[in-house]
Amino acid sequence: MLPLTLFRSSTFTGANVLTFLLYGALGGSLFFLPLDLIQVHRYSTTAAGAALLPFIALMSLLSRWSGGLINRYGARRPLIAGPIVAAAGFALFALPGTGGSYWLTFFPAAIVLGLGMAISVAPLTTAVLNAVEERFAGAASGINNAASRVSALIAVASFGLIMTPIFNRVLDAEFRHAILPAAVVAAVAPQRDRLAAIELPSDLDPASRDAAQAAIARAFVAGFRVIMLLSALLALGGAASAWLLIRNEPRAPATPPRGGTPPRPEGPSTSAYRASP
Repeated sequence: MLPLTLFRSSTFTGANVLTFLLYGALGGSLFFLPLDLIQVHRYSTTAAGAALLPFIALMSLLSRWSGGLINRYGARRPLIAGPIVAAAGFALFALPGTGGSYWLTFFPAAIVLGLGMAISVAPLTTAVLNAVEERFAGAASGINNAASRVSALIAVASFGLIMTPIFNRVLDAEFRHAILPAAVVAAVAPQRDRLAAIELPSDLDPASRDAAQAAIARAFVAGFRVIMLLSALLALGGAASAWLLIRNEPRAPATPPRGGTPPRPEGPSTSAYRASP
């Protein structure tokens, strides 16, 4: 069912490697971002969803503009620049601590990430489809979509394995520094897999409660920062794959059927996109 000959095109291979890395970074990081907003920064679920509106708005507003980039520069340049900008956005998400105004913490990161993804998405789709013969366009699109979905699932699972030991190590250090009652440590121990959603004993005195909540929040932020920096590295890896593999190629020529005649040359109104050299 999967025509492996499609991967003979370095552009097709590079575009799918880029998709796997960039969408893995996006899917994995956006799984943990709402947890940080809700459990650490105490956003409501509505506010946590609205926090990413700048990201969505930029991708919507700039989609037509980004589609024109491939006509001016070919696929390679936007697919190098876009993931680099997205990597800067992921890195900005790693800066906030456990407090601060949204406009000075998560808003700049959402803007930069949205710009990077807007630069990347339309040229990436065009590069995938132009790298194969027209009769394989459906298969190429399916492969690319599968790469994005599978990468997000793998990233969520992998990032969870990375987050948990970091959270536990930092939480242990924070608890030792805060000198919390033994009852608090005992109550937290079976809930560590809940990360920042850990529930403290209801009869805990206010001072100990505040200290324990601050320790849990700092432990989560420590792991969250690592996740975001890893996402930035994945996005940079996507830019590297574009630089190494993607070429500004025209659409792959159709293969004439055996014993038949070559396809009629396309007229100006139906010609496939030809990337500029």
